[in-house]
Amino acid sequence: MNRIRRLVSLAGMLLAAAAIIEQLRLPADERTWEGRIFSIPYDFRVPTLQRMAERWWNPNDVRLFVPQVFGVGWTVNLYQARRLVMDLAG
Repeated sequence: MNRIRRLVSLAGMLLAAAAIIEQLRLPADERTWEGRIFSIPYDFRVPTLQRMAERWWNPNDVRLFVPQVFGVGWTVNLYQARRLVMDLAG
């Protein structure tokens, strides 16, 4: 289990490095610090309360898994998770 955790951590670091390199290759005025690397979302902008709310509790987004507020990968839209649990509970 420890080995798997280390591999996942290494993969995350490599994806983050690749995303940062991708952004640094762009001219400074074209850098957005968000996008996708190998179809995996990344966002290195300073987190805002609005973006946190849009990602963690968003009834207007039907996705359960949404891009991280900061970093590489996905996080859970807790509104949709709650809805799914309520639907399953009847």
